[in-house]
Amino acid sequence: MLKKVLLTLFLLSLAVLAVAQDLRVSDVQIEGVIRVENSVVLAEISIEPGDLVSPEDIDRAMQNIFKLGYFDDISAEMTEVQGAKILTFVVHELPLIRKIEFSGNDKLKEEKLRPLLTMRTPSIYNRSKIEASVLQIKNLYIEDGYYAAKIKPDLQVDDKNEATLIFEVVEGKKVLIQDISFIGNTAFDKDELIDKMETKERWFLSWMTDRGIYNKDAMLLDVERIKAAYHDEGYQYVKVRQPQVTLIDDNKYLEVVIEIDPGIQYRVGKVMVSGDLMHSQEKMLRLVRLKPGDIFSTAELRDTILRLTDIYADNGYAYANVTPLTARVKNQQLIDLNLEVEQGPRVFVERIEITGNTKTRDKVIRREIPILEGDLSRSRGVKEAKRRIRNLGFFDDVTVTNKPGSDEAKTILGVAVTERPTGTFSIGLGYSSVDSVMAQGSISQENLFGYGLRLSLSGAVGSKSTTYSLGLTDPHFLDTDWTLGGTLYNDEREYSDYDEDRIGGTIRAGHPIGRKSKLYLTYRYEEQEVSDISRDLTDTIQEEAGTSTLSSLMTQIIRNSTDFYEDPSRGGVTKLSTEYAGLGGTEHFLKSIADHRHFFPLPFGGTVFSIHGEIGHVTSTNSDDVSITEKFFLGGIRTIRGFEHREVGPREDGDYVGGTKMGYFNFEFLFPIYKSLGLKGVLFYDTGNVWTEDENYFSSMRNSVGFGIRWRSPMGPLRFEWGYNLSPRDYEEDSVFEFTIGKAF
Repeated sequence: MLKKVLLTLFLLSLAVLAVAQDLRVSDVQIEGVIRVENSVVLAEISIEPGDLVSPEDIDRAMQNIFKLGYFDDISAEMTEVQGAKILTFVVHELPLIRKIEFSGNDKLKEEKLRPLLTMRTPSIYNRSKIEASVLQIKNLYIEDGYYAAKIKPDLQVDDKNEATLIFEVVEGKKVLIQDISFIGNTAFDKDELIDKMETKERWFLSWMTDRGIYNKDAMLLDVERIKAAYHDEGYQYVKVRQPQVTLIDDNKYLEVVIEIDPGIQYRVGKVMVSGDLMHSQEKMLRLVRLKPGDIFSTAELRDTILRLTDIYADNGYAYANVTPLTARVKNQQLIDLNLEVEQGPRVFVERIEITGNTKTRDKVIRREIPILEGDLSRSRGVKEAKRRIRNLGFFDDVTVTNKPGSDEAKTILGVAVTERPTGTFSIGLGYSSVDSVMAQGSISQENLFGYGLRLSLSGAVGSKSTTYSLGLTDPHFLDTDWTLGGTLYNDEREYSDYDEDRIGGTIRAGHPIGRKSKLYLTYRYEEQEVSDISRDLTDTIQEEAGTSTLSSLMTQIIRNSTDFYEDPSRGGVTKLSTEYAGLGGTEHFLKSIADHRHFFPLPFGGTVFSIHGEIGHVTSTNSDDVSITEKFFLGGIRTIRGFEHREVGPREDGDYVGGTKMGYFNFEFLFPIYKSLGLKGVLFYDTGNVWTEDENYFSSMRNSVGFGIRWRSPMGPLRFEWGYNLSPRDYEEDSVFEFTIGKAF
């Protein structure tokens, strides 16, 4: 197009020069404009009627018109009318784009692509804006792993010079990282270094998790993570060059090469603490993790600074500052360290400000803060406040900070929360590995009216079970530390050999007996019926036919020291309970259960090791045997995996009759699969059994191993687990697959 303009200008120049060097024009006119105003074009021309014009003047005018970006063809004509010289610029407008469409975009939908466009409709065709749009779309496909994607703009113009612009997309296949390699990596194994990165090599679940996609922003952070890893090993002056990314195997995969120059590894020289010392130099040095001769680790230094800061902050010095002063020892691979402390004034809490709680009442949050206005500001209280508010389960994010008060000796404790939905409603059809097809519905609210009340109403009707329940709990009854709640329920189940129906309710009261412990008293009243017993069952089960009533009181102590109730990585949960039935009714027994689960964070990749154990015993308190409805049965996804539900324990004539003693243990290794989705994998080993009264605990144990996937989905926690019986008997399956929706056991 530009060549055509220049050619026209050249020919015009020759014609003009053949007649005269300069011409005086009587008028300047524009032809060919339709949508663009004449005045817009004339404003770009510095030629006025009566001016002497040269070829250079006309050239300059045409260039200015072209820069407007509205025309694809420009020419200049000189005509004479009755002796008057008229200079006419003839233009052809670029088409007007009325519509923009996309085709071939299956992986990325239009709602993701349209915001990337640098032009809107209607607008005049603009090549640079279209090229910018193509680049934006291409980059988005690259971010999603489609490196081979091609985007071609196609302009379809009608006879009105109006057009539809179609971005034709050929997506190609997703290109994932086949290999990440390092040059100069001396401190780590390859896998150790990759574990510290967000970017990973592809694997067999990449089709589901998108692992292996190359993201430029994530890789920039990974470069810093690699540096941090080397800093933790004493390589304080490491250099990590930008990754080299190459398409390999006929453009099927990516190869990423990262070059590292570690430099010298440094160790700790002299260590001292100076400034405002709370204790003696010797005692302060005991808090320092880095000792002379140790590898100079940035992580250990950071941890030391936090420890020192916490010591001061826990004694009221909320704004204490610890500055690490380092000096390299000449001609030695040593770094001397001086931790300079500036404690500042002792600080008291002037007031507590709560923000972000659009639904939750202030008092619900405030009662979880173990600090009162006027108290000395202590870091331990600040951390505990964050832990307790977070564990309410009402917020996506909780931030607790100290902000300057009215003077340097006062602080404002700022609690900022981000509300999240706490109510759920669901209805639909499902499938359970235990109950087969079932219809279910539920309504729950964990923060009713913003007061922290918990309400739940649920029902499920399956081919083998029908359950209904209604529950309401106030964790702080009448704004006290007392918990009060109750449930009503109806549970009808069809087991393989008999039916069991329960209808009843509970009233539960609880009170803290420590910072992380609560004591609960629960009264339960229940009517039970065992019916439709198969005639070929053992007499022990046949004798259970009929109705009974249960009236019991249970005492329970629960201690929860986990860091995050919904998804713990450290700490434990202990439950000790004793239930006595015999306050009226026909059931008379004493049942005791001890349960503990502990979580241990492992130092690689967000993995966690968990140990869980439960031991129970039930005995009759009169001459009757314990009812089968209160005996112990194990097996299934919530107890010992690899065995069918309720099929671990004593048998009579081939029938499972339950036992009075129970014990089992679960050992689990949990690892993240896709952190942002809450997707985890688990490897497990289960062992346990159920025994009769005349058998000893742990006299024989059933064992299984397996693996599973857990997902904190929008529907609730999902578990898919495969268990393998390590010593299957003739009547048992070798392996069992189960899944469930609900809280983990």
